[in-house]
Amino acid sequence: MTTDYALLERARSYDEQAIAELYDRYAPKIYAYLYRRVSNVQLAEDLTADVFVRVLQAIQSEQFWHTSFNAWLYRIAHNLVVDYYRRRPEATHLPLDEQLVADSQTVDSELAEKFSFQRLRSAIGRLTAGQQEVLALRFGERLSTRETAEVMGKTVGAVEGLQHRALVALRKAAEDDEL
Repeated sequence: MTTDYALLERARSYDEQAIAELYDRYAPKIYAYLYRRVSNVQLAEDLTADVFVRVLQAIQSEQFWHTSFNAWLYRIAHNLVVDYYRRRPEATHLPLDEQLVADSQTVDSELAEKFSFQRLRSAIGRLTAGQQEVLALRFGERLSTRETAEVMGKTVGAVEGLQHRALVALRKAAEDDEL
């Protein structure tokens, strides 16, 4: 398997195969992270493409990552999410799930599950941006505490504290809202 640095060197020379390999290697993880943060398939796909456009622009201008390529990608993705939410007007509706089936036996259970999921998303939405990010990276992306600290630019202790406060806040929200 080719190293990230070697792939980036080849990509810098417009090697299409290297660019495709970088994308194939990292796009699924970045997409999953972005989807967890924005809850919209098309938006997550668009933001994933934007991440890789920025990567290509950065390697063309020789602005390589400083610590870990993986952490650098998540940082770019995080910044795009922050930019998106800054520009976006406040949403006043819940998304309609087009996947719900009209089978009378399963509608009640699926609606209950969707309602519970929406309540959980609402509780997560009340967390600070840092708490949301640490939960997405630790549990959504299954990054280690060290990797999460690297992505977030924090110490391991700060990430552990942030994660603890986020879980305590979610637990309290679950008790208050009976999630």
